[in-house]
Amino acid sequence: MSSHRIERITEDIKRELTAIFRGLKDPRVKDTLISIVRVEVTSDLSYCNIYISTIDGLDRTKTAVLGLKSASGYIKRELGSRLKLRHIPELIFHATDSIEYATDISRKLNELKER
Repeated sequence: MSSHRIERITEDIKRELTAIFRGLKDPRVKDTLISIVRVEVTSDLSYCNIYISTIDGLDRTKTAVLGLKSASGYIKRELGSRLKLRHIPELIFHATDSIEYATDISRKLNELKER
């Protein structure tokens, strides 16, 4: 499959997941500002790795990922209804601390700037 098509599908999945996450009612997900850091789809569209981060830290992100894993059937069904794909990939959620890491670097740079 062409890389251009995979990139387009990846962006479509990321866009739709953002909309689907806003509608989830699970308190582990609903009460947290979730950011999708990266989405990777395999070339045969069988798996989709989704990297999630929150500003509240890695522990809160891991809790949100547990909520997303429990709602993965619903999320996959919603993706299927929103995207025109023959096969919806298996969703694999990963917790990452990239937002927390970025805010820490920004804070350190601001401290250096003040000196």
